[in-house]
Amino acid sequence: MEPIRVGLLGLGVVGGGTFNVLARNAEEIARRAGRHIKATKVSARDLAKAKSRVGDAAEVVADPFAIVRDPAIDIVVELIGGDTLARELVLEAIAHGKHVVTANKALLAKHGNEIFGRARERGVMVAFEAAVAGGVPIIKAIREGLTANQIQWVAGIINGTTNFILSEMRSRGLGFDQALADAQRLGYAEADPTFDVEGVDAAHKLTLLSAIAFGVPVQFDKAYVEGISALSQADIRYAEELGYRIKLLGVTRAREDGIELRVHPTLIPAQRLLASVEGAMNAVMVKGDAVGATLYYGQGAGEEPTASAVVADLVDVTRLHTADPEHRVPHLAFQPNALSDKPILPIEAVTTSYYLRLTVHDIPGVLADITRILADASISIVSMIQKPRDEASQADIIFLTHEAVERNVNAAVAHIEALPTVLSEVTRLRLETLA
Repeated sequence: MEPIRVGLLGLGVVGGGTFNVLARNAEEIARRAGRHIKATKVSARDLAKAKSRVGDAAEVVADPFAIVRDPAIDIVVELIGGDTLARELVLEAIAHGKHVVTANKALLAKHGNEIFGRARERGVMVAFEAAVAGGVPIIKAIREGLTANQIQWVAGIINGTTNFILSEMRSRGLGFDQALADAQRLGYAEADPTFDVEGVDAAHKLTLLSAIAFGVPVQFDKAYVEGISALSQADIRYAEELGYRIKLLGVTRAREDGIELRVHPTLIPAQRLLASVEGAMNAVMVKGDAVGATLYYGQGAGEEPTASAVVADLVDVTRLHTADPEHRVPHLAFQPNALSDKPILPIEAVTTSYYLRLTVHDIPGVLADITRILADASISIVSMIQKPRDEASQADIIFLTHEAVERNVNAAVAHIEALPTVLSEVTRLRLETLA
């Protein structure tokens, strides 16, 4: 049987890893796929470097459109990133009847509905396991392994850069800026780390997880996104004292009135497995009504971990290459005509628990004024600590609350900040028990 011929768009870190894994494990992959899978054509900006890497095993071209329009190519693997040229190339590949494998979460988070729609019309597949959590097979787990379940919620540490920074802040007592500098020096963070530290990368991934968990269209523009750049060492320390650790968590939860879709720094009880995920690792918890809570852990980035997911998609596509399109696994797990129109809830409608920290004049009556405001907003307190500050007659007060509606917390915070005895803006972090 003729091999499946793959065109690689991009030969960077992941592209190079994919080429290596396909070559090194060629026989093992063929035993699983039922035929050989060969990267026969590669596009790269640096032709000389690419040719030195692939040798005579593949043709190297400068123009990626020469690959997506080549009738000899069966599957296009898009690994160039971004959502402009990548979108053009993916849509062109689909128009030419080619299956697509991509690791591009930004592309699918922004244009997934269009891309999946075009693919259905043309009868081709778009596979994207590598777009979320690198080598962790979380897409396949939710879309296929948990298909008997009503998914209740998904919560994940899905950005290794921010997890490394938060781990360094906790274990070494570093401030955010110093921990970020270490991440950049070690290659965990880009020179411009904005997409990572402000939560955008995690939100791209969470948008895809939410879509396949709940059978809704991809809706990145409705996600709530908050990063870690404003997080202080004091909050890391106080959280630890209260029995929690802070992680940049992506949370999507099904409720009767809609779906929560949010990324933000979150307190997690220290005894939870997610709280123990350190360094640049990723982990995702999925709660189903039948199976209960399940946990998926591993490397969320890197050359061969991500290549592992890309090649797994290539094997899946190869197995189904000649199958009736109506009997393939749907892109978003649910049949296209059965997607839900359940709305994505605004952050003001979210119900969760909260960590509140404020600096006050340490005088009689302050605590009573604050607790009265919280009570009036239907916010009850689980625990509280008060710490004197170096400044005379000042103290930090930290509250943990029971579950409350975000809009009520916003109103209470505004009233608290208006008190003459409150000397700072209220630091507000959300808390998830993951029970």
